[in-house]
Amino acid sequence: MPQMSGELVTETLGYDGGRQVTVYVPTGPVKAVVFAADGGWHISRLSEVLELAGVSSTMIVGVHGLPDDEGRLHEYVPGFNAERFAAHEEFFVGDVRRWVESRFGIALPAERTGVWGASLGGEFALAMGLGHPGVYGVVFSASPGAGYQPPDTFTGPLPRVYLVAGKQEQFFLDNAARWADALRNAAADVVMMQRDGEHGGAFWLEEFSLMVEWAFSN
Repeated sequence: MPQMSGELVTETLGYDGGRQVTVYVPTGPVKAVVFAADGGWHISRLSEVLELAGVSSTMIVGVHGLPDDEGRLHEYVPGFNAERFAAHEEFFVGDVRRWVESRFGIALPAERTGVWGASLGGEFALAMGLGHPGVYGVVFSASPGAGYQPPDTFTGPLPRVYLVAGKQEQFFLDNAARWADALRNAAADVVMMQRDGEHGGAFWLEEFSLMVEWAFSN
């Protein structure tokens, strides 16, 4: 594809002995920002998708995750390691956001701020959005796993939620549909999309520009 017009900026913050954050800085004025789990894996492709779609006003803050699934499970999914989850949550929601405000001068209201993730990261995006609706007004969750499930009762305000899963990954499709049904029953604003593809398929990235347009087109 053509060279990106935006810029990728990577810095190491102090969490856990040093954790990298890579930010896609668009060329135009920033009108929305999406904080993304597993940024080390996904940030370059997510930013390419936005540029190809002509969505040039959204900043992506890619917070790098651990390389192993067990470590990511403990940081991303409530209930497995409460101390580890809480520490990473404070880093993601607090430290990273304050760094973005200071480094780039970006401090947007919740309705212009989203959180994205896929698989374990999709569970994390849901947990962050539901836990911090005053920070993240929109959740983008691709193929969430089943470690974090909808509560019996939702309390407080709910973010807008866009879910997507593949038709060839029935387990994850069922999990996404479970979340969509529960959130709709709680009167949340929800989109649930089914796409052709297996777990980790191209639809994870292809859907991102549609998510952003849905959330921030106004």
